[in-house]
Amino acid sequence: MTTPANSSSRIARGGKAIYGAPLGILMLEARFPRIPGDMGNGTTWPFPVLYRVVNGASPEKVVLKGAAGLLPDFIDAAKDLVRLGAEAITTNCGFLSLFQKEIAAAVGVPVATSSLMQVPWVQATLPPGKRVGLVTVSGSTLTPAHLEGAGVPLDTPLVGTENGKEFFRVLIKAEKDDMDVGLAERDVVEAGKLLVAKNPDVGAIVLECTNMPPYAAALQAEVGLPVYDIYSMITWFHAGLRPRVFA
Repeated sequence: MTTPANSSSRIARGGKAIYGAPLGILMLEARFPRIPGDMGNGTTWPFPVLYRVVNGASPEKVVLKGAAGLLPDFIDAAKDLVRLGAEAITTNCGFLSLFQKEIAAAVGVPVATSSLMQVPWVQATLPPGKRVGLVTVSGSTLTPAHLEGAGVPLDTPLVGTENGKEFFRVLIKAEKDDMDVGLAERDVVEAGKLLVAKNPDVGAIVLECTNMPPYAAALQAEVGLPVYDIYSMITWFHAGLRPRVFA
């Protein structure tokens, strides 16, 4: 049969199990509510994502116990996401900067484990005499190793939410499944205010915890400084995977 002169050949490329979602997210195993803006809420993202829960990787184990013994589980889960079709990998806990090099070496695709990786970029935008400060879910267990894994200067000022009334208790200690969103927001805002009060040279804030984006706008309004989080980082990360086509 002769192919009509005005027809064109269209080849659909195969090789994946799932299409249209190039970003894979490694999730901790938890039951607290993931409200819009939380990394684990699918409606947060303006693009499709693939999720994979790492069994046994509780927030308490990762944040308070250094994710001891969990690296093989995260690598296996990341490889599963790549097999499904992920072209890049991220995680839903900033403390997983500990595993940045190992996961990237194992999966062969771009990996961004932690919101903390933004710190050098944000620092480059600030005027002389100003530096980045961190708000983290747990200031007492965010170690130099976590900072080094993300390329963060070891003298970076930080404040945690351990002394708050809701955020830490629900997310890390798992004292209950439900969460008072207003109290959680207040915990994050108060931590940011304390950070700025103790460190007047802070010119921008990076939120370590991937559950903090719902409260970033409230914090920015309170302290009057730029606030960056996992949402700002991952939307940038995804933009390289699927650059906008300008017609």
